[in-house]
Amino acid sequence: MELEFDDAKVRGLRGYVRQVTEELGLSGESSFVQVERPVGAYLALDGRLPGFPDRDVALLWEEDLGWSAAVETHSGEDLLVQAYFGPDTTPSPRAVARWVRELFAGRKRQPFLVPPRRAQEDLTLDAVPQAVPLPRSA
Repeated sequence: MELEFDDAKVRGLRGYVRQVTEELGLSGESSFVQVERPVGAYLALDGRLPGFPDRDVALLWEEDLGWSAAVETHSGEDLLVQAYFGPDTTPSPRAVARWVRELFAGRKRQPFLVPPRRAQEDLTLDAVPQAVPLPRSA
């Protein structure tokens, strides 16, 4: 089944991911947005999670699960999710960045349970906020 998303929704998703990237202080060079099913995003993070000193960390976004933090495997297999942001699939970029900092600091010990997946036909990009300029600090 091939789904088409209108350009505004795709731009909104890319803008949202760009804002999260900027809030995290990342360049975005090691990130991508996938607009075909399953819709998602990948952002490579700087640093290591407590308990995984030799594994790279990635921030993932999926339209039905929201944000999660995962560690890379050494064998190239699927990433190992360590924590989910929670039930809000499109929290503010600032909230995502704060959550990531807490994970790296070891202050988020209990990961959220995976929210239930919605039926594929119920998934849309309607929940993705439109990109808005981030305030610049002086």
